[in-house]
Amino acid sequence: MADKDGSKTHPKKQEIVRLERTDRPAPEISLHGLPEFLPGWVWLTGAGPGDPGLLTLHAVNALQQADCVVYDALVSEDILSLTRTEAELVYSGKRGGKPSLRQEDISRQLVSLAQEKKRVLRLKGGDPFVFGRGGEEAQVLVQAQIPFRLIPGISAGVGGLGYAGIPVTHREVNHAVTFVTGHLAGKDAPELLDWGAIAKATPVIVIYMAMSRLEAIADLLMEAGRDRGEKIAIVTQATMPEQRVVTGTLARRRRCGQT
Repeated sequence: MADKDGSKTHPKKQEIVRLERTDRPAPEISLHGLPEFLPGWVWLTGAGPGDPGLLTLHAVNALQQADCVVYDALVSEDILSLTRTEAELVYSGKRGGKPSLRQEDISRQLVSLAQEKKRVLRLKGGDPFVFGRGGEEAQVLVQAQIPFRLIPGISAGVGGLGYAGIPVTHREVNHAVTFVTGHLAGKDAPELLDWGAIAKATPVIVIYMAMSRLEAIADLLMEAGRDRGEKIAIVTQATMPEQRVVTGTLARRRRCGQT
């Protein structure tokens, strides 16, 4: 399916499982080996890219035991509906370029709640240690001598591409991939990434948080030698019913971003 400007919009490649929010309590899952959530602990947990069906069993287990859930902007109500009725929900969303809590304040909040002997679930979209600042929060917890556990989640750079029908790697075509964050590309600040090296490193580059910097990123990659006609795909609302995939080329990235 193609738009008037020639860019292509692809439908979702598979049916996305959704959990309906109801007034009924969340079903209990009892499996051997799932850990007990102890008071005074913080569990840094990945909620995956959006679809509740991609939650790990460890994440569901954490949701069903937590006294307090400190969640970010990418966690849906469907996922939060799996918490206990009496659990406290604390929003701590951070979105690029928008007013939000400082990371230092969020980290201090985790320490304070744990010191109250609550079972604190820090719930982050994707994986806490993949552009999620989970490492910073873990450092603060270590310094405050707060016990914690890490529960990995599926990162959007993998899960989102899977739902879009785009292999991250493909035999005989691509044996390497680079994951980078793009939200600071081209801004009036010292460049944190060597885009020249990135452009030459791997055939496939997966760029997180890139929409607002699409023009700058494309220019940086082409200046470093990537072909103007190289194909790109823009995935928004990854793994959700609203997911959209638009394809085009580096040279025509503006039309892709506006579609």
